[in-house]
Amino acid sequence: MNVGFSAVDLIIFVVSLLIAMTIHEAMHAYVGLQLGDTTAEEQGRISLNPLRHIDPIYTIVLPVITYILFRAPILAAKPVPFNPYRVRFGEWGAALIALAGPLSNFGLAVVASIILRIVGIDTFIGYALAQFLEINVLLFIFNLIPIPPLDGSRVLFAFAPEALQDLMRQVEPYGMYIIFALVLLGGFGGWLDSLNQMVLQLLL
Repeated sequence: MNVGFSAVDLIIFVVSLLIAMTIHEAMHAYVGLQLGDTTAEEQGRISLNPLRHIDPIYTIVLPVITYILFRAPILAAKPVPFNPYRVRFGEWGAALIALAGPLSNFGLAVVASIILRIVGIDTFIGYALAQFLEINVLLFIFNLIPIPPLDGSRVLFAFAPEALQDLMRQVEPYGMYIIFALVLLGGFGGWLDSLNQMVLQLLL
């Protein structure tokens, strides 16, 4: 997301992102607990406290650097841990944990769109809700990209044949570098923006 901010825009962006990110990560942890894995709960990740989900490097330092260099903040929250051997339903359980995060962002976007229809966009609340909605749609779509370690890769892994699963395991240690490179070099082309606009139009 490209952002050219006033101070108010910056506050709205940061608050919206913290809310969206916190609920996204907390839902990963909550669904993991419901599927029998207490790992995230034991680390305090079923929490609406944003500090529980912030990684000093990926959530704070990285977006500052990428915004200064590329005018586009790139960031990630602290990954929610889970033990695949304790999760019910094996790979399918892991896929459900992964889906919980993006689906929570979609749910937040739906709620924001409903309230936005009521209050209208020509108010400060409406303006802030529109930014919140856009951020959640972006997180919903982006996290479903099937490149490790994004959530979509866990969903694909559950359906993938063994050969593709082996390839995904090999790619995963380098996945974050691949994602950053694709974002910065425009490797996603226009289709990511097109999907964002499609979902935004559907909700609005």
